[in-house]
Amino acid sequence: MFPEFPPITLASTSPRRQQLFTQAGFEVQFINPNVDEDFPDFLAPHQIPGFLAEKKSLAIHSNENDLLVTADTIVAFDGAVLNKPTSVEQATQMLSALSGNNHDVYTGVCIRKGKNFKVFTEKSTVYFKYLSPDFIQYYIETCKPFDKAGAYGVQDLMGLFGVKKIDGCFYNVMGFPMSAFYDELKAFCKKHGI
Repeated sequence: MFPEFPPITLASTSPRRQQLFTQAGFEVQFINPNVDEDFPDFLAPHQIPGFLAEKKSLAIHSNENDLLVTADTIVAFDGAVLNKPTSVEQATQMLSALSGNNHDVYTGVCIRKGKNFKVFTEKSTVYFKYLSPDFIQYYIETCKPFDKAGAYGVQDLMGLFGVKKIDGCFYNVMGFPMSAFYDELKAFCKKHGI
């Protein structure tokens, strides 16, 4: 679909990111970045995804011809980062806190070819309706959001029934800002003669 772009290596095990790249029609292969996601405590929430995307990229040994893409998404609420929940109780606490409030979703993306790289971060603000305890329990039981930052997926029942509105890119909330990426990729390829 995009003959102007070379093949892409997406270092991500996220099913959502893989789905989006496949749906977009890129020639892409998927690899596991297998990098710890630790970051310095002094980083503000909006700085974390870009830091982690670059960290993942630099940890992967790719040849000069590979166009490597890495990414990381976080949910930030009330100054704290909501990671993937590790239990039903933690997921319940996260969704109860987000209920009736708005929060920010940041995705950092790193595009790299050889020694040239570009890092950018996209922000979306998500507004939740009030979520009843029964809905939260039902959602956790049926959607099992334990692999999702903030304990929800905008592409599932939460997006259908729990989200009031989104300021910014829907796909960024899903895990990858494809529209912004397309623009950044075009600029990167033009700048570096790819």
